[in-house]
Amino acid sequence: MAEAKKSLNFIEQIIEEDLNSNYSREELKFRFPPEPNGYLHIGHASSICLNFGLGEKYNAPVNLRFDDTNPAKEEQEYVDAIKRDIEWLGFKWAEECYASDYFQKLYDWAVEMIKNGDAYVDSQTSEEIAEQKGTPTEPGTESPYRNRSVEENLELFEQMKNGDTPERGHVLRAKIDMTSSNMLMRDPIMYRCLHKDHHRTADNWKIYPMYDWAHGQSDFIEHVSHSFCTLEFLPHRELYNWFLDKVSKQGEFEPKQREFARRNLSHTIVSKRKLLQLVEKGFVDSWDDPRMPTISGLRRRGYTAGAIRKFADSIGVGKRENMIDVSHLEFCAREDLNKIAPRVMGVLDPVKLVITNYPEGEEEWLEAENNPEDETAGSREIPFSRELFIEREDFKESANRKFFRLTLGKEVRLKHAYIIKGEEVVKDAEGNITEIHVTYDPKSKSGSGSEESLRKVKGTLHWVSVKHAVEAEVRLYDRLFTEEAPDGHKEKDYLEFVNPESLKVVTGYLEPGLKEAKPEDKVQFQRIGYFCVDKDSTSEKPVFNRTVTLRDSWAKIKS
Repeated sequence: MAEAKKSLNFIEQIIEEDLNSNYSREELKFRFPPEPNGYLHIGHASSICLNFGLGEKYNAPVNLRFDDTNPAKEEQEYVDAIKRDIEWLGFKWAEECYASDYFQKLYDWAVEMIKNGDAYVDSQTSEEIAEQKGTPTEPGTESPYRNRSVEENLELFEQMKNGDTPERGHVLRAKIDMTSSNMLMRDPIMYRCLHKDHHRTADNWKIYPMYDWAHGQSDFIEHVSHSFCTLEFLPHRELYNWFLDKVSKQGEFEPKQREFARRNLSHTIVSKRKLLQLVEKGFVDSWDDPRMPTISGLRRRGYTAGAIRKFADSIGVGKRENMIDVSHLEFCAREDLNKIAPRVMGVLDPVKLVITNYPEGEEEWLEAENNPEDETAGSREIPFSRELFIEREDFKESANRKFFRLTLGKEVRLKHAYIIKGEEVVKDAEGNITEIHVTYDPKSKSGSGSEESLRKVKGTLHWVSVKHAVEAEVRLYDRLFTEEAPDGHKEKDYLEFVNPESLKVVTGYLEPGLKEAKPEDKVQFQRIGYFCVDKDSTSEKPVFNRTVTLRDSWAKIKS
Protein backbone atom coordinates (compact mmCIF):
# COMPACT_ATOMS: atom_id res chain seq x y z
CA MET A 1 0.00 0.00 0.00
CA ALA A 2 1.32 3.45 -0.91
CA GLU A 3 2.31 5.63 2.03
CA ALA A 4 -0.21 8.36 2.77
CA LYS A 5 0.99 11.78 1.67
CA LYS A 6 1.78 14.02 4.59
CA SER A 7 -0.54 17.03 4.71
CA LEU A 8 0.94 20.50 4.54
CA ASN A 9 1.03 22.69 7.62
CA PHE A 10 -0.28 26.24 7.28
CA ILE A 11 3.24 27.66 6.82
CA GLU A 12 3.86 25.32 3.89
CA GLN A 13 0.43 26.24 2.51
CA ILE A 14 1.46 29.92 2.53
CA ILE A 15 4.61 29.11 0.58
CA GLU A 16 2.73 26.92 -1.91
CA GLU A 17 0.16 29.67 -2.48
CA ASP A 18 2.97 32.16 -3.11
CA LEU A 19 4.63 29.77 -5.56
CA ASN A 20 1.32 29.45 -7.39
CA SER A 21 0.88 33.21 -7.61
CA ASN A 22 3.86 35.54 -7.91
CA TYR A 23 6.91 33.78 -6.36
CA SER A 24 9.43 31.56 -8.12
CA ARG A 25 11.31 28.76 -6.39
CA GLU A 26 14.55 30.66 -7.02
CA GLU A 27 13.21 33.51 -4.90
CA LEU A 28 12.58 31.35 -1.82
CA LYS A 29 14.94 32.15 1.03
CA PHE A 30 14.55 31.72 4.77
CA ARG A 31 16.45 32.75 7.86
CA PHE A 32 16.91 31.88 11.52
CA PRO A 33 17.56 35.16 13.41
CA PRO A 34 18.62 34.59 17.05
CA GLU A 35 19.67 37.37 19.38
CA PRO A 36 23.07 36.45 20.86
CA ASN A 37 22.02 37.29 24.42
CA GLY A 38 21.85 33.74 25.79
CA TYR A 39 21.96 30.08 24.85
CA LEU A 40 19.33 28.60 22.56
CA HIS A 41 16.58 26.58 24.24
CA ILE A 42 14.07 23.92 23.19
CA GLY A 43 11.71 26.60 21.85
CA HIS A 44 14.44 27.83 19.51
CA ALA A 45 14.98 24.24 18.41
CA SER A 46 11.44 24.20 16.99
CA SER A 47 12.10 27.42 15.09
CA ILE A 48 15.44 26.09 13.83
CA CYS A 49 13.79 22.89 12.61
CA LEU A 50 10.99 24.88 10.98
CA ASN A 51 13.20 27.28 9.02
CA PHE A 52 15.99 24.88 8.10
CA GLY A 53 13.41 22.18 7.44
CA LEU A 54 11.73 24.47 4.92
CA GLY A 55 15.12 25.07 3.35
CA GLU A 56 15.59 21.33 2.93
CA LYS A 57 12.05 20.78 1.63
CA TYR A 58 12.27 23.53 -1.00
CA ASN A 59 16.02 23.29 -1.65
CA ALA A 60 16.26 26.95 -0.65
CA PRO A 61 19.03 28.79 1.23
CA VAL A 62 18.63 29.55 4.93
CA ASN A 63 20.68 32.32 6.49
CA LEU A 64 21.84 32.35 10.08
CA ARG A 65 21.54 35.99 11.10
CA PHE A 66 22.43 37.28 14.51
CA ASP A 67 20.17 40.19 15.45
CA ASP A 68 22.94 41.79 17.48
CA THR A 69 21.51 45.24 18.15
CA ASN A 70 21.92 45.39 21.94
CA PRO A 71 25.59 45.32 23.05
CA ALA A 72 24.53 45.58 26.71
CA LYS A 73 23.38 41.92 26.67
CA GLU A 74 25.22 40.25 23.80
CA GLU A 75 28.46 38.30 23.93
CA GLN A 76 30.67 36.32 21.56
CA GLU A 77 30.19 33.30 23.85
CA TYR A 78 26.53 33.22 22.87
CA VAL A 79 27.33 33.53 19.17
CA ASP A 80 29.69 30.56 19.38
CA ALA A 81 27.18 28.49 21.39
CA ILE A 82 24.36 29.18 18.91
CA LYS A 83 26.46 28.12 15.92
CA ARG A 84 27.56 24.99 17.76
CA ASP A 85 23.96 24.05 18.61
CA ILE A 86 22.66 24.50 15.07
CA GLU A 87 25.48 22.42 13.62
CA TRP A 88 24.90 19.70 16.24
CA LEU A 89 21.21 19.54 15.27
CA GLY A 90 22.44 18.72 11.78
CA PHE A 91 21.74 21.93 9.85
CA LYS A 92 23.94 24.11 7.66
CA TRP A 93 23.29 27.76 6.95
CA ALA A 94 23.86 29.42 3.58
CA GLU A 95 25.33 32.66 4.91
CA GLU A 96 26.40 33.78 8.37
CA CYS A 97 25.04 37.30 8.74
CA TYR A 98 24.80 39.92 11.47
CA ALA A 99 22.47 42.88 11.84
CA SER A 100 25.62 44.78 12.79
CA ASP A 101 26.84 44.21 9.20
CA TYR A 102 24.09 46.60 8.17
CA PHE A 103 24.53 49.37 10.77
CA GLN A 104 25.80 51.86 8.19
CA LYS A 105 23.02 51.01 5.72
CA LEU A 106 20.37 51.30 8.42
CA TYR A 107 21.78 54.66 9.49
CA ASP A 108 21.77 55.93 5.90
CA TRP A 109 18.15 54.86 5.47
CA ALA A 110 17.24 56.60 8.73
CA VAL A 111 18.82 59.82 7.44
CA GLU A 112 16.71 59.55 4.28
CA MET A 113 13.59 59.06 6.39
CA ILE A 114 14.40 62.22 8.33
CA LYS A 115 14.84 64.11 5.06
CA ASN A 116 11.50 62.76 3.83
CA GLY A 117 9.71 63.79 7.02
CA ASP A 118 9.20 60.16 8.17
CA ALA A 119 11.39 60.32 11.31
CA TYR A 120 12.33 62.84 14.00
CA VAL A 121 14.55 63.18 17.06
CA ASP A 122 12.63 63.22 20.33
CA SER A 123 14.27 64.69 23.43
CA GLN A 124 11.69 63.54 25.96
CA THR A 125 12.42 61.05 28.70
CA SER A 126 11.37 57.44 28.22
CA GLU A 127 8.71 57.95 30.91
CA GLU A 128 7.24 60.93 29.06
CA ILE A 129 7.20 59.03 25.77
CA ALA A 130 5.47 56.06 27.40
CA GLU A 131 2.83 58.31 28.98
CA GLN A 132 2.05 59.99 25.67
CA LYS A 133 1.57 56.64 23.93
CA GLY A 134 -1.98 56.45 25.27
CA THR A 135 -3.80 53.17 25.82
CA PRO A 136 -5.38 50.57 23.52
CA THR A 137 -8.69 52.44 23.90
CA GLU A 138 -7.32 56.01 24.01
CA PRO A 139 -5.21 57.71 21.33
CA GLY A 140 -1.74 58.95 22.12
CA THR A 141 -0.60 62.57 22.04
CA GLU A 142 2.11 63.96 19.81
CA SER A 143 5.56 64.76 21.12
CA PRO A 144 6.37 68.48 21.39
CA TYR A 145 9.46 67.67 19.27
CA ARG A 146 7.51 65.94 16.52
CA ASN A 147 7.64 68.88 14.14
CA ARG A 148 11.29 69.79 14.44
CA SER A 149 12.80 70.94 11.18
CA VAL A 150 14.61 68.49 8.96
CA GLU A 151 17.83 70.43 9.51
CA GLU A 152 17.59 70.26 13.31
CA ASN A 153 16.72 66.57 13.23
CA LEU A 154 19.70 65.80 11.01
CA GLU A 155 22.03 67.77 13.24
CA LEU A 156 20.79 66.09 16.41
CA PHE A 157 20.89 62.63 14.84
CA GLU A 158 24.50 63.26 13.80
CA GLN A 159 25.32 64.26 17.37
CA MET A 160 23.71 61.05 18.62
CA LYS A 161 25.82 59.02 16.19
CA ASN A 162 29.03 60.76 17.25
CA GLY A 163 28.41 60.16 20.94
CA ASP A 164 27.89 63.85 21.72
CA THR A 165 24.52 63.04 23.28
CA PRO A 166 24.14 61.35 26.69
CA GLU A 167 22.59 57.87 26.69
CA ARG A 168 19.10 59.09 27.59
CA GLY A 169 19.39 62.39 25.81
CA HIS A 170 17.56 61.70 22.54
CA VAL A 171 15.88 58.93 20.54
CA LEU A 172 14.97 58.75 16.88
CA ARG A 173 11.30 57.97 16.28
CA ALA A 174 9.37 57.10 13.14
CA LYS A 175 6.64 59.63 12.38
CA ILE A 176 3.53 57.52 11.77
CA ASP A 177 0.23 57.99 13.62
CA MET A 178 -0.25 58.65 17.34
CA THR A 179 -3.95 57.78 17.00
CA SER A 180 -3.40 54.35 15.41
CA SER A 181 -5.34 51.47 16.94
CA ASN A 182 -2.06 49.53 16.79
CA MET A 183 0.04 51.07 19.54
CA LEU A 184 3.22 49.88 17.85
CA MET A 185 2.46 52.37 15.07
CA ARG A 186 2.39 55.31 17.49
CA ASP A 187 5.74 56.77 16.49
CA PRO A 188 7.94 53.81 17.46
CA ILE A 189 11.55 54.35 18.48
CA MET A 190 14.08 53.49 15.78
CA TYR A 191 17.36 54.37 17.54
CA ARG A 192 18.57 54.95 21.08
CA CYS A 193 21.89 56.22 22.38
CA LEU A 194 23.95 53.46 23.94
CA HIS A 195 27.59 54.09 24.78
CA LYS A 196 28.67 50.47 25.08
CA ASP A 197 31.17 48.48 23.07
CA HIS A 198 29.72 45.96 20.65
CA HIS A 199 31.16 42.46 20.40
CA ARG A 200 31.82 42.99 16.68
CA THR A 201 31.86 46.73 15.97
CA ALA A 202 33.71 47.72 19.19
CA ASP A 203 33.16 51.43 19.91
CA ASN A 204 32.40 52.49 16.34
CA TRP A 205 28.75 53.20 17.12
CA LYS A 206 27.13 55.20 19.91
CA ILE A 207 23.60 54.59 18.64
CA TYR A 208 21.96 51.23 18.05
CA PRO A 209 18.85 50.35 16.04
CA MET A 210 15.79 48.95 17.75
CA TYR A 211 14.73 45.42 16.83
CA ASP A 212 11.70 46.46 14.76
CA TRP A 213 13.82 48.79 12.65
CA ALA A 214 16.72 46.39 12.14
CA HIS A 215 14.89 43.12 11.65
CA GLY A 216 12.74 43.74 8.61
CA GLN A 217 15.43 45.75 6.86
CA SER A 218 17.94 42.94 7.44
CA ASP A 219 15.43 40.54 5.82
CA PHE A 220 15.15 42.99 2.90
CA ILE A 221 18.93 43.34 2.47
CA GLU A 222 19.38 39.55 2.46
CA HIS A 223 16.47 38.99 0.04
CA VAL A 224 14.64 36.76 2.50
CA SER A 225 11.31 35.71 1.02
CA HIS A 226 9.49 34.56 4.16
CA SER A 227 10.21 35.84 7.65
CA PHE A 228 8.55 33.47 10.13
CA CYS A 229 8.08 34.80 13.65
CA THR A 230 6.23 33.68 16.73
CA LEU A 231 2.72 34.90 17.38
CA GLU A 232 3.63 37.85 19.62
CA PHE A 233 5.07 39.53 16.51
CA LEU A 234 1.69 39.60 14.75
CA PRO A 235 1.02 43.24 15.82
CA HIS A 236 4.52 44.09 14.56
CA ARG A 237 3.67 43.01 11.01
CA GLU A 238 2.05 46.36 10.17
CA LEU A 239 5.19 48.20 11.28
CA TYR A 240 7.41 45.66 9.48
CA ASN A 241 5.61 46.45 6.22
CA TRP A 242 5.57 50.22 6.87
CA PHE A 243 9.34 50.33 7.26
CA LEU A 244 9.83 48.19 4.14
CA ASP A 245 7.69 50.60 2.12
CA LYS A 246 9.96 53.46 3.22
CA VAL A 247 13.25 51.83 2.18
CA SER A 248 12.26 49.83 -0.90
CA LYS A 249 11.76 51.05 -4.42
CA GLN A 250 8.77 50.16 -6.54
CA GLY A 251 9.06 46.68 -7.97
CA GLU A 252 11.71 45.48 -5.52
CA PHE A 253 11.18 42.09 -3.92
CA GLU A 254 10.01 42.49 -0.32
CA PRO A 255 10.00 39.80 2.37
CA LYS A 256 6.74 38.60 3.86
CA GLN A 257 6.33 38.25 7.63
CA ARG A 258 4.05 35.52 8.89
CA GLU A 259 3.51 34.21 12.40
CA PHE A 260 3.12 30.85 14.10
CA ALA A 261 2.25 29.97 17.68
CA ARG A 262 4.78 29.04 20.31
CA ARG A 263 4.69 25.52 21.69
CA ASN A 264 5.14 25.92 25.43
CA LEU A 265 6.73 23.01 27.28
CA SER A 266 5.47 21.94 30.69
CA HIS A 267 7.71 22.06 33.79
CA THR A 268 10.03 24.38 31.88
CA ILE A 269 11.15 28.01 31.67
CA VAL A 270 12.32 29.36 28.31
CA SER A 271 12.70 33.06 29.05
CA LYS A 272 16.41 33.86 28.51
CA ARG A 273 16.23 36.40 31.30
CA LYS A 274 14.90 33.82 33.73
CA LEU A 275 17.31 31.15 32.53
CA LEU A 276 20.15 33.58 33.20
CA GLN A 277 18.74 34.14 36.70
CA LEU A 278 18.84 30.39 37.35
CA VAL A 279 22.55 30.44 36.49
CA GLU A 280 23.40 33.64 38.37
CA LYS A 281 21.50 32.60 41.53
CA GLY A 282 23.10 29.18 41.61
CA PHE A 283 20.01 27.02 41.03
CA VAL A 284 21.98 25.43 38.18
CA ASP A 285 25.70 25.41 37.45
CA SER A 286 25.74 26.86 33.94
CA TRP A 287 23.81 27.44 30.73
CA ASP A 288 24.61 23.85 29.73
CA ASP A 289 23.61 22.34 33.07
CA PRO A 290 21.77 19.10 32.13
CA ARG A 291 18.65 20.35 33.92
CA MET A 292 18.40 23.40 31.67
CA PRO A 293 16.07 23.36 28.64
CA THR A 294 18.87 24.80 26.52
CA ILE A 295 19.99 22.78 23.51
CA SER A 296 23.46 22.64 25.09
CA GLY A 297 21.97 21.37 28.35
CA LEU A 298 19.86 18.73 26.62
CA ARG A 299 22.87 17.60 24.61
CA ARG A 300 25.01 17.30 27.74
CA ARG A 301 22.24 15.37 29.47
CA GLY A 302 22.25 12.82 26.65
CA TYR A 303 19.44 13.86 24.33
CA THR A 304 20.21 13.15 20.70
CA ALA A 305 19.84 15.62 17.87
CA GLY A 306 17.49 13.12 16.25
CA ALA A 307 15.22 13.08 19.31
CA ILE A 308 14.96 16.86 19.38
CA ARG A 309 14.26 17.04 15.65
CA LYS A 310 11.63 14.32 15.99
CA PHE A 311 10.05 16.23 18.86
CA ALA A 312 9.93 19.45 16.85
CA ASP A 313 8.44 17.65 13.86
CA SER A 314 5.85 15.80 15.93
CA ILE A 315 4.45 18.93 17.63
CA GLY A 316 4.34 20.77 14.30
CA VAL A 317 3.39 24.40 13.82
CA GLY A 318 0.03 25.93 14.56
CA LYS A 319 -1.87 29.19 14.93
CA ARG A 320 -2.72 28.76 18.61
CA GLU A 321 -0.42 28.47 21.58
CA ASN A 322 -0.68 25.31 23.61
CA MET A 323 1.17 23.42 26.30
CA ILE A 324 3.17 20.35 25.32
CA ASP A 325 3.84 17.96 28.19
CA VAL A 326 7.57 17.50 28.70
CA SER A 327 6.90 13.76 28.86
CA HIS A 328 6.49 13.89 25.06
CA LEU A 329 10.05 15.20 24.70
CA GLU A 330 11.22 12.45 27.07
CA PHE A 331 9.32 9.89 24.98
CA CYS A 332 11.16 11.07 21.84
CA ALA A 333 14.46 10.65 23.69
CA ARG A 334 13.61 7.12 24.82
CA GLU A 335 12.47 6.10 21.36
CA ASP A 336 15.69 7.32 19.73
CA LEU A 337 18.02 6.03 22.44
CA ASN A 338 16.33 2.64 22.43
CA LYS A 339 17.58 2.14 18.88
CA ILE A 340 21.17 3.30 19.36
CA ALA A 341 22.20 2.94 23.02
CA PRO A 342 24.24 -0.16 23.96
CA ARG A 343 22.81 -2.13 26.88
CA VAL A 344 25.21 -2.29 29.81
CA MET A 345 24.96 -3.15 33.49
CA GLY A 346 25.40 -0.78 36.37
CA VAL A 347 24.30 -0.91 40.01
CA LEU A 348 23.43 2.38 41.70
CA ASP A 349 22.34 1.22 45.17
CA PRO A 350 24.52 -1.82 45.76
CA VAL A 351 24.32 -4.70 48.15
CA LYS A 352 26.85 -7.53 47.96
CA LEU A 353 25.71 -10.90 46.69
CA VAL A 354 27.95 -13.92 47.44
CA ILE A 355 27.56 -17.14 45.43
CA THR A 356 28.67 -19.60 48.11
CA ASN A 357 29.09 -22.60 45.81
CA TYR A 358 31.06 -20.68 43.15
CA PRO A 359 34.81 -21.43 43.45
CA GLU A 360 36.75 -18.75 45.33
CA GLY A 361 39.25 -16.82 43.17
CA GLU A 362 37.68 -18.05 39.94
CA GLU A 363 36.24 -15.77 37.25
CA GLU A 364 34.80 -16.21 33.78
CA TRP A 365 33.85 -13.94 30.93
CA LEU A 366 30.30 -14.15 29.63
CA GLU A 367 28.96 -13.03 26.27
CA ALA A 368 26.37 -10.24 26.33
CA GLU A 369 24.53 -8.71 23.39
CA ASN A 370 24.98 -4.95 23.01
CA ASN A 371 21.57 -3.98 21.68
CA PRO A 372 18.68 -6.32 20.83
CA GLU A 373 17.19 -3.51 18.71
CA ASP A 374 20.27 -3.40 16.46
CA GLU A 375 21.44 -6.64 14.82
CA THR A 376 24.73 -5.01 13.82
CA ALA A 377 25.62 -3.93 17.36
CA GLY A 378 27.38 -7.20 18.15
CA SER A 379 28.27 -8.44 21.60
CA ARG A 380 30.83 -7.94 24.36
CA GLU A 381 32.32 -9.99 27.17
CA ILE A 382 31.64 -9.19 30.82
CA PRO A 383 33.36 -10.68 33.88
CA PHE A 384 31.56 -12.92 36.34
CA SER A 385 32.85 -13.96 39.76
CA ARG A 386 31.85 -15.26 43.19
CA GLU A 387 31.02 -11.78 44.60
CA LEU A 388 28.63 -9.46 42.78
CA PHE A 389 26.76 -6.24 43.36
CA ILE A 390 23.01 -6.19 42.79
CA GLU A 391 20.47 -3.42 43.45
CA ARG A 392 19.33 -3.33 47.07
CA GLU A 393 15.70 -3.05 45.99
CA ASP A 394 16.01 -6.30 44.05
CA PHE A 395 16.05 -8.34 47.26
CA LYS A 396 13.58 -8.90 50.08
CA GLU A 397 13.95 -11.45 52.85
CA SER A 398 10.33 -12.38 52.41
CA ALA A 399 7.87 -11.18 49.83
CA ASN A 400 4.44 -11.88 48.36
CA ARG A 401 3.84 -13.62 45.05
CA LYS A 402 3.90 -10.33 43.11
CA PHE A 403 7.58 -9.77 43.94
CA PHE A 404 9.48 -11.39 41.08
CA ARG A 405 12.98 -10.52 42.21
CA LEU A 406 15.29 -12.26 44.66
CA THR A 407 14.06 -13.52 48.01
CA LEU A 408 15.05 -16.38 50.31
CA GLY A 409 14.13 -19.80 49.02
CA LYS A 410 13.27 -18.65 45.48
CA GLU A 411 15.14 -18.57 42.17
CA VAL A 412 15.91 -15.74 39.75
CA ARG A 413 18.25 -15.45 36.79
CA LEU A 414 21.29 -13.20 36.68
CA LYS A 415 21.28 -11.46 33.28
CA HIS A 416 23.59 -13.23 30.77
CA ALA A 417 24.69 -15.62 33.57
CA TYR A 418 23.15 -18.25 35.84
CA ILE A 419 20.06 -19.06 37.86
CA ILE A 420 20.59 -18.41 41.57
CA LYS A 421 18.62 -19.20 44.72
CA GLY A 422 18.44 -17.06 47.88
CA GLU A 423 19.79 -18.92 50.92
CA GLU A 424 20.54 -16.50 53.79
CA VAL A 425 21.54 -12.93 54.67
CA VAL A 426 24.28 -11.31 56.75
CA LYS A 427 23.36 -8.23 58.77
CA ASP A 428 25.27 -5.58 60.71
CA ALA A 429 24.63 -4.53 64.33
CA GLU A 430 21.80 -2.21 63.22
CA GLY A 431 20.04 -4.97 61.33
CA ASN A 432 20.97 -3.74 57.86
CA ILE A 433 21.66 -6.39 55.25
CA THR A 434 25.34 -6.34 54.26
CA GLU A 435 25.50 -9.56 52.24
CA ILE A 436 23.08 -11.90 50.51
CA HIS A 437 24.24 -15.47 50.22
CA VAL A 438 22.96 -17.53 47.30
CA THR A 439 23.77 -20.71 45.46
CA TYR A 440 23.89 -21.09 41.69
CA ASP A 441 23.12 -23.85 39.25
CA PRO A 442 26.34 -24.28 37.22
CA LYS A 443 24.41 -25.98 34.41
CA SER A 444 22.01 -23.04 33.93
CA LYS A 445 24.37 -20.72 32.06
CA SER A 446 22.51 -18.43 29.64
CA GLY A 447 22.86 -19.45 26.03
CA SER A 448 24.38 -22.84 26.80
CA GLY A 449 21.36 -24.69 25.48
CA SER A 450 21.26 -27.07 28.43
CA GLU A 451 17.99 -28.23 29.90
CA GLU A 452 18.77 -26.30 33.09
CA SER A 453 19.46 -23.10 31.16
CA LEU A 454 16.03 -23.29 29.56
CA ARG A 455 14.28 -23.51 32.91
CA LYS A 456 11.84 -20.62 33.34
CA VAL A 457 12.14 -18.31 36.34
CA LYS A 458 10.06 -15.19 36.84
CA GLY A 459 12.77 -12.64 37.61
CA THR A 460 15.98 -11.48 35.91
CA LEU A 461 18.44 -9.21 37.74
CA HIS A 462 21.30 -7.06 36.51
CA TRP A 463 24.60 -7.23 38.38
CA VAL A 464 28.26 -6.24 38.34
CA SER A 465 31.28 -8.26 39.48
CA VAL A 466 32.68 -6.63 42.64
CA LYS A 467 36.27 -7.41 41.68
CA HIS A 468 35.94 -5.82 38.23
CA ALA A 469 33.47 -3.00 38.93
CA VAL A 470 34.26 0.55 37.82
CA GLU A 471 33.30 3.12 40.43
CA ALA A 472 31.57 6.11 38.86
CA GLU A 473 29.79 9.29 39.83
CA VAL A 474 26.21 9.04 38.61
CA ARG A 475 24.13 12.17 38.42
CA LEU A 476 20.42 11.43 38.58
CA TYR A 477 18.77 14.41 36.92
CA ASP A 478 15.06 15.08 37.10
CA ARG A 479 12.76 17.91 36.02
CA LEU A 480 13.92 21.32 37.21
CA PHE A 481 10.41 22.47 38.18
CA THR A 482 7.64 20.66 40.02
CA GLU A 483 4.89 22.88 38.55
CA GLU A 484 3.54 22.45 35.03
CA ALA A 485 3.64 26.20 34.36
CA PRO A 486 6.20 27.60 36.84
CA ASP A 487 5.96 31.15 35.52
CA GLY A 488 2.17 31.08 35.12
CA HIS A 489 1.35 32.37 38.62
CA LYS A 490 0.93 36.13 39.07
CA GLU A 491 1.12 35.90 42.85
CA LYS A 492 4.14 33.55 43.03
CA ASP A 493 7.73 33.68 41.89
CA TYR A 494 8.66 30.91 39.47
CA LEU A 495 11.70 30.14 41.63
CA GLU A 496 9.33 28.83 44.32
CA PHE A 497 8.70 25.83 42.08
CA VAL A 498 12.32 24.75 41.62
CA ASN A 499 12.46 21.01 42.26
CA PRO A 500 14.75 20.33 45.26
CA GLU A 501 15.16 16.77 43.94
CA SER A 502 16.24 17.82 40.44
CA LEU A 503 19.73 16.40 41.03
CA LYS A 504 20.82 13.49 43.18
CA VAL A 505 24.43 12.29 43.01
CA VAL A 506 25.23 8.65 43.82
CA THR A 507 28.18 6.34 43.46
CA GLY A 508 27.51 3.64 40.90
CA TYR A 509 29.37 0.41 40.10
CA LEU A 510 29.59 -0.35 36.42
CA GLU A 511 30.87 -3.12 34.20
CA PRO A 512 34.58 -2.54 33.39
CA GLY A 513 34.20 -1.69 29.69
CA LEU A 514 32.61 1.63 30.62
CA LYS A 515 35.92 2.95 31.92
CA GLU A 516 36.83 3.73 28.31
CA ALA A 517 33.59 5.59 27.53
CA LYS A 518 34.00 9.11 26.10
CA PRO A 519 31.96 12.28 26.75
CA GLU A 520 28.54 12.15 25.05
CA ASP A 521 28.66 8.34 24.71
CA LYS A 522 25.18 7.02 25.43
CA VAL A 523 24.18 3.76 27.10
CA GLN A 524 21.21 2.10 28.69
CA PHE A 525 21.82 0.90 32.23
CA GLN A 526 19.60 -2.14 32.00
CA ARG A 527 16.41 -1.92 34.06
CA ILE A 528 17.34 1.62 35.19
CA GLY A 529 17.41 4.17 32.37
CA TYR A 530 19.41 5.92 29.67
CA PHE A 531 22.67 7.60 30.61
CA CYS A 532 25.32 9.76 28.95
CA VAL A 533 28.98 10.32 29.77
CA ASP A 534 29.44 13.87 31.07
CA LYS A 535 32.19 16.22 29.93
CA ASP A 536 33.51 16.18 33.54
CA SER A 537 34.31 12.48 33.16
CA THR A 538 37.89 11.17 33.32
CA SER A 539 39.34 7.66 33.16
CA GLU A 540 40.06 7.92 36.88
CA LYS A 541 36.60 9.21 37.73
CA PRO A 542 33.88 8.44 35.17
CA VAL A 543 30.77 10.64 35.38
CA PHE A 544 27.42 9.60 33.95
CA ASN A 545 24.29 11.73 33.59
CA ARG A 546 20.83 10.22 33.60
CA THR A 547 19.06 11.31 30.43
CA VAL A 548 15.67 9.73 31.10
CA THR A 549 14.30 6.81 33.07
CA LEU A 550 13.11 3.74 31.17
CA ARG A 551 9.51 4.76 31.85
CA ASP A 552 7.73 7.99 32.68
CA SER A 553 7.99 8.04 36.47
CA TRP A 554 6.00 11.30 36.67
CA ALA A 555 2.94 9.62 35.17
CA LYS A 556 2.46 7.71 38.43
CA ILE A 557 2.58 10.95 40.42
CA LYS A 558 -0.12 12.57 38.27
CA SER A 559 -2.43 9.54 38.30
